[in-house]
Amino acid sequence: MTQGLKRLTALCMALILTLSLAACGQNGTPNLTPNPSAPDETAPASETPSQQPVDPVYGLGTVAQNASGNKEGVYYEVFVRAFADSNGDGIGDLKGLTQKLDYLNDGKPETTHDLGVTGIWMMPINPSPSYHGYDVTNYYDINPEYGTLEDFDTLISEAHKRGISVIMDLVLNHTSDKHPWFIKSADMTSPYRKWYTWTVDGSEGYSLNATVWGSKVWNKLGNAFYYAIFWSGMPDLNYDNPEVREEVKNIASFWLNRGVDGFRLDAVPHIYGTAELPNNASGIEKTVSFWKEFTDHCHQINPEALIIGEVLEDNVNTRATYLPALDSTFHIGLGTQITNAIKAGSSKNNYLAKFIESNYAAYAKANPNYVDAPILSNHDQNRIIGSVLGKHELMKMAANIYLTLEGIPFIYYGEEIGMFGAKPDEDIRLPYVWGEDAMQTRWRESKYKDAVTPVTEQEKDPNSLLNHYKRLIRVKNENEALYAGKFKALESSNDAVVLYAMTSENQTALVIHNLSKEAQSLNVDTTGYTLKFCQTKEGFEEKDGVLNLPPLSSVIYVK
Repeated sequence: MTQGLKRLTALCMALILTLSLAACGQNGTPNLTPNPSAPDETAPASETPSQQPVDPVYGLGTVAQNASGNKEGVYYEVFVRAFADSNGDGIGDLKGLTQKLDYLNDGKPETTHDLGVTGIWMMPINPSPSYHGYDVTNYYDINPEYGTLEDFDTLISEAHKRGISVIMDLVLNHTSDKHPWFIKSADMTSPYRKWYTWTVDGSEGYSLNATVWGSKVWNKLGNAFYYAIFWSGMPDLNYDNPEVREEVKNIASFWLNRGVDGFRLDAVPHIYGTAELPNNASGIEKTVSFWKEFTDHCHQINPEALIIGEVLEDNVNTRATYLPALDSTFHIGLGTQITNAIKAGSSKNNYLAKFIESNYAAYAKANPNYVDAPILSNHDQNRIIGSVLGKHELMKMAANIYLTLEGIPFIYYGEEIGMFGAKPDEDIRLPYVWGEDAMQTRWRESKYKDAVTPVTEQEKDPNSLLNHYKRLIRVKNENEALYAGKFKALESSNDAVVLYAMTSENQTALVIHNLSKEAQSLNVDTTGYTLKFCQTKEGFEEKDGVLNLPPLSSVIYVK
């Protein structure tokens, strides 16, 4: 299908939706400015001109997915080992992921059974001695447990056919100690000696007893010591060596030229660690300078490549420090703020929205072109459902909030079905729970599996967490204000209600969340707006400028 035809199809779908919208039923019809030429939105679904299926809970027809490109929409973080197994060995692989792409997004705007994500981030897929892959032994190949380069090329091709962008995890701060580069570097006469940071006892400016996170970072091998901030099996590369800098840019070129749409960069702040530098010098400026060099290189190859960095810090100013060199950093700490407000059932003086707005102000000061990446949790954190006491209604509210913020939210695989997981790390990276499916992985036994309703069952339940995610993602992807807009906190007259606006070039959205387990009322002017999302019809009403909101529910208006 040509791009022009795709756009025409999307426009037609959007027009049909506008004609068929029957949001929230007759009693909840918004009191909007009348339009004599508009169809009667209170008409029963069977009387509307659209032949699309109408959602039984929301009353919304199928929506066109208009978010596009690498920096719009919704991404999905996937641990390949845990996701889908194509050959029966119990280990997830690239072929399995390819075969499950239709679950993530089938590329057909008229269907509603897929999740609707527009991008995926694959955790490390390079060869590695570990189960997780964050200690690479070859940056130019695929972990043989996951498949081959040909399997990778097929995945990229099939993903792009469906409008799914693909970014890879690149682990560039360090390698495995089993990488040939490091093995060769142990020889003092090897040219690879300077690819890592080596020193000897008594060297001026270094403290070989230095510790980070309670562990020593200098590790003895032979008569010398090498620096490894995470552990001895992950020696840090030396970025003062121009050969290292050029090599990692060559690695990026290799994958970008194979079609990847960008990179998630691991351990961004640690390229120049304080304990790695003489006299405990600060390495922040040098670190930012290198990542700017790297990002510029990637954008020269693909100007639309998404370069997103892991800065695992709750402090917004620390995260913002690295934004001048990147497109984005993950919004660490956001999930905690959201779940705290949900569990409290209130956010006094709209604190949550104002907190988020202040984060965005810090980002904009650091990089006016920043792209936020909201998350609830990821592969290094306890799964978010534990923070909301395992309750799907609270999980829906958390999704309502973070999926309607700026930028490209990331779903950690399994969040959309309520997968449980808590430290150690292996237990937050457990097999995805498909249900009765031949592609179910078995790489690790899950002690939480009986607490998770599998995909096969949730797909049949219109009120399930999974189907909630599907509906919400479609609303985000259809409305420009939600996928390309900027955030503004609004004044809320009710502490139980979080209220904000999202505004893009052509559209504004009002996003309203009732955090309470009780019905709430709010004075809000929706003149000129159209109701696009209503979590539940029961108990919702708008009358004379007052919104009556059911417990734990959200609504979205756009104009």
